[in-house]
Amino acid sequence: MFKNIFTNFRGNLLGGITAGIVALPLALAFGVQSGLGPSAGLYGAIFIGFFASLFGGTNTQISGPTAPMTAVSMVIIAGIIAANEGNLEKALPYILTVFLLAGLFQIGLGLTGIGKYIRYIPYPVVSGFMTAIGVIILITQLLPLVGYYTKDDTVFINEFKPQAEEVLLDKILKEEAGEGILVLEDFKETVKRAEEITEDEILVEATTLAKSKSSGVIGALKTLPRALHNINWLEFILALLTIAIIYGFKYITKKIPSTLVALFVVSFGAYFLKLEYRPIEKIPAGIPLPNLEIFTAFNFGTLSPYILTALTLAFLGAIDSLLTSVVADNMTKTKHNPNKELIGQGIGNSIASIFGGIPGAGATIRTVVNISSGGTTKLSGMIASVLLLVVLLAAGPIASMIPAAVLAGILITVGIGVMDYKGLKAIPKMEKGEVIVMLVVLVLSVFWDLVYAVGIGFVLASIIFMKKIGDVTASKSRVIQLENSEELDMPWKDEVNVPAELKSKVFIKRLKGPLFFGYTSDFQELSKEIPTEASHVIIRMAEVPYIDQSGLYAMEEVLLDLTQRNIQPVFEGLQEQVNAKLASIDIIPDLVPKECLFSDFKSAMVYIKEAVSKDM
Repeated sequence: MFKNIFTNFRGNLLGGITAGIVALPLALAFGVQSGLGPSAGLYGAIFIGFFASLFGGTNTQISGPTAPMTAVSMVIIAGIIAANEGNLEKALPYILTVFLLAGLFQIGLGLTGIGKYIRYIPYPVVSGFMTAIGVIILITQLLPLVGYYTKDDTVFINEFKPQAEEVLLDKILKEEAGEGILVLEDFKETVKRAEEITEDEILVEATTLAKSKSSGVIGALKTLPRALHNINWLEFILALLTIAIIYGFKYITKKIPSTLVALFVVSFGAYFLKLEYRPIEKIPAGIPLPNLEIFTAFNFGTLSPYILTALTLAFLGAIDSLLTSVVADNMTKTKHNPNKELIGQGIGNSIASIFGGIPGAGATIRTVVNISSGGTTKLSGMIASVLLLVVLLAAGPIASMIPAAVLAGILITVGIGVMDYKGLKAIPKMEKGEVIVMLVVLVLSVFWDLVYAVGIGFVLASIIFMKKIGDVTASKSRVIQLENSEELDMPWKDEVNVPAELKSKVFIKRLKGPLFFGYTSDFQELSKEIPTEASHVIIRMAEVPYIDQSGLYAMEEVLLDLTQRNIQPVFEGLQEQVNAKLASIDIIPDLVPKECLFSDFKSAMVYIKEAVSKDM
């Protein structure tokens, strides 16, 4: 595992430091985006980056929070917080447990060898999802971009006070029902507890409801007019200045990460000019401590609805990481180990969750920076994580003074950059079905649910693919009378020089491609073209590599129809898998005797000639 890890120490040191510098502002920004705060992003970058590098299967990969993983995590976090009365502290153990499950699932994917199959996910699904991630980040950052934060809008919060009182009263009733003291004829205890509700409690609940109303894509769009009416020009200018530096500094030099330059320039400028800006949440000083409530407060009943979500998060992290591994392979001319990479990512995500970090994956930009700066082994990724830990320990309080608007500006550029412009530009040249899949995933991801959108997109892409394969198989399959075989299409080489007396009685059923559920109906239609006066049908199977259960039953139905019409079916060129499947339900020998199985066309014709001669 550790062989050659310390070779090229200077290159790995430089690559790790550079990648760590690039990761710092992104880790803080993704932490804020997730809803758990900048420290969660930093913890995720530290632990995932270190352990994924140590145990992973891609030597030069830099891991940490990424845009796709953060977007999905944001949805998970918001949902669990809402299910826990809007209380983050109460919801945190459950959130981190879901992240832990995702990490464990990733380890399982690696151990079971599923990693090598991840690359088969259709491109339109990946493209639609990546573009949706960009759109989600852009829309959800519109409110911070203009300096609007729901918890500061007292007028908006006051609108939710009546609803907050209903929620608090409902809690009292549930508490009494649980205590067994709720009596419908006597509400004295209920009235007493209701009178003890303070104005502060109502305000807290109203704030939670208001924040929930303005969260997510739809919430942000609904709240945007109000935000624009209450725009904070200082925050807006700081965010725009951050965006301008990120894009503009690249034209000066690409050796220094423009994101980092924007972070330092705008943050120091705002601090030393004593501007009244809004800082990010405070980053705790000291070494991160494990959140043991993950284990002490474990409740399977509470977590069971999120098992599928955790599995989806694991798959997303796997896809994200392995795509980056491919990029790293292309740059270094090496070959990664996909299953080992998933195990490493799973270990990293599992440990990060225990310490309160958000989940992540292999990060393409950081990996490219690492390789370009000289990183060649796992040591570079570990150094990048150690650098972030040093920053946390030495400069946590200083980092807490970073303006929130700066991270909003960084996330805006991340959202713009993560979209798949290659796929969007290719829409006019893509097939209609692929465009539909891409747009369905995009729209459903943005306005409904990321998890379900990917699932629906994958199923839709699979159905379209099956239809295409079925159409191709149908177009290449023919029922041809031997008498006309030299006139229709091109005869197969061994179909020439057939005795004249057989040409009117023998039909050829040519099959090309797999016989599966996408082709069964067309296959059954082809059999109807065989007239009653035929005596034999040679079913040519040499180019049928596979038959599934649907194809098997379709074949059985066709053969039954032929035998009922006194037409003898003959198989030629059966491949091993097809032969075994036909024998498994006794098609061979019940409908097609073993003497009617032939390895080549010539042998089949000899048999048929003898059979026809006997009948005559």
